[in-house]
Amino acid sequence: MALRRFDLEAGGESFCFASETESKIAFWLGKYPLDKKRSAVIPLLWLAQKDNAGWLSEPAMRAVADRLEMPYIRVYEVATFYTMFRLQPVGKHHIQLCGTTPCMLRGANDLKAVCRERIGEPFSLTDDGRLSWEEVECLGACVNAPMVQINDYYYEDLSPECFGELLDQLRNGADAPPGTFVERQRSAPIGGLTSLVDPALFDGSRTALSELPNLPGTGEGAAVAEPVRTTLIQSIPNEAPDLFQSAPAEQNDLRKIKGIGPKAMERLQALGVYQFGQIAGWSVANAAWVESALSWPGRVEREDWIAQAKALVAADKET
Repeated sequence: MALRRFDLEAGGESFCFASETESKIAFWLGKYPLDKKRSAVIPLLWLAQKDNAGWLSEPAMRAVADRLEMPYIRVYEVATFYTMFRLQPVGKHHIQLCGTTPCMLRGANDLKAVCRERIGEPFSLTDDGRLSWEEVECLGACVNAPMVQINDYYYEDLSPECFGELLDQLRNGADAPPGTFVERQRSAPIGGLTSLVDPALFDGSRTALSELPNLPGTGEGAAVAEPVRTTLIQSIPNEAPDLFQSAPAEQNDLRKIKGIGPKAMERLQALGVYQFGQIAGWSVANAAWVESALSWPGRVEREDWIAQAKALVAADKET
């Protein structure tokens, strides 16, 4: 990794978080025990960078260290290691240009040439202080290559021409909405769908089998068997378990069943399941009905809810 140093001259003597940032700082500090609050160093450095015109000055890093009761050198180590933290002034609109292989193959080098022509070398500032740029590693939008991130937003499917116009807009103080610069919906194919165009592939009609294939006695010349319904959805409506229409006086803590947490218990109660005895009495079809109703395929069997519920019912009887 290249040596990274912070700009002591441009940083001034002091730094103060913005008042509206204090609630965000409290949010991050609240995620950790008091004796582990230094774990919030990365999010606090990020907030400091936001409040310091997009870069980290030395006073800003000291302010983070003081908040977290950390030695200054430990904060400096983090800030100089991660390239997400910029250690010298940047423009009002800082361009991070992805130069990794997919973007490079799609024209990232041409975008670099535009940056050098209109802004200068990486991390140099335009005279008006509006633009700066750097090359970064993959930003995770390969299907929309080549692309750049400007401050917090992605600009995708760029050409040198439209990218140059975008930079002109930003330099002139105009708004430049993020997103793709070609006719496509997000990451969908350009020009509309080219695959999966047959509605039967996704409308469910292909799964509505009327009989099981290759059953014994269904070969050539055999008598035709009665159709067998094979989709669970067709049988589930008639296999609902016993459910309470409203909360009963006697309720069990369903969280005692391994696999049922607070959210799962809330959803089960909303469905009408409040007691161990209800779950203990489920048949396979009952369980399938619940799994379908709550979009939990295979969960009841996988986590063995029924056997656990039976054990809890038995334990309650013994006491």
